[in-house]
Amino acid sequence: MQTRLVEYFLALEREGHFARAAASCNVSQPSLSAGIASLEEQLGKRLIRRDRKFAGLTAEGEAILPWARQLVATAEAMEQAAETARGPLRGELRLGSIPAAMPVIGSLAEAMLSRHPGLNISVRALTSRQIERDLAAFELDAGITYLDFEPPAHALSVALYAERTMLVSAAGGIPIPDPLDWADLAQLPLCLLHQGMQNRRILDSRLAERGLALRPRVTADSYIALLGLVQHGRLCSIIPDSHAALLEGLAWARMVPLPDMDEGSRVGVVVPDSAPLGPLAQAVLNVARELRLPPGFDLT
Repeated sequence: MQTRLVEYFLALEREGHFARAAASCNVSQPSLSAGIASLEEQLGKRLIRRDRKFAGLTAEGEAILPWARQLVATAEAMEQAAETARGPLRGELRLGSIPAAMPVIGSLAEAMLSRHPGLNISVRALTSRQIERDLAAFELDAGITYLDFEPPAHALSVALYAERTMLVSAAGGIPIPDPLDWADLAQLPLCLLHQGMQNRRILDSRLAERGLALRPRVTADSYIALLGLVQHGRLCSIIPDSHAALLEGLAWARMVPLPDMDEGSRVGVVVPDSAPLGPLAQAVLNVARELRLPPGFDLT
């Protein structure tokens, strides 16, 4: 069985459209269709439901999908292992990161490129659940996510730093109690990440432990959006200290630490827990173990 035929099958499942799948594989649409038909003939099963256009996978197609992903990922790792046995690591590192960890991407990317200059790095902003899903589907080589709250399953990890949270408001805007207590947060006009984001679920969990709940006026999936809302003065927000550091020196922003700052949430690099470990995953773990982040990012 040719791996290329399986790649055609996966591309069609991912794109949901014959022409787009063919374009992603750099082949003509007839070549892709013929390749998938050949794969179906080899397996003796219909894999694709067709009604003039792609209409989804058959039950047999759904059944082989995880095996197809694993086969292609294993073939790619085998090629990388052969190429790097006596030469530098090359190819594309597919990295997913939760938005809260984006400020450390530069440090990790710089360290990876310094050690492996033949690499290209593709970074995607994803939720923690998307990172876990895409690692399992072999669509990512590594991720940066939370390690303790809802930890990713079947993953190896290296902790990078402990995240803490800050309240941010516009200077001269909403009065902030001093000292700030957890109960005060429930009374403030807030804009927060939506509950599909793990940072928000961690925050909600900590409030629930204290019998409190937050009811934000506005929710978003981006810290940039939250800060844009805060800047207008009517709302305040809760952001990780990794982003708070980016606001230092800005006259409009006022930051206040939340109570119990010793409760940090560990953030780290994760890769699929597989044996043998692919060259890209191993390289990321090695660099993560030796990575020195800027001041303010620590595990204590």
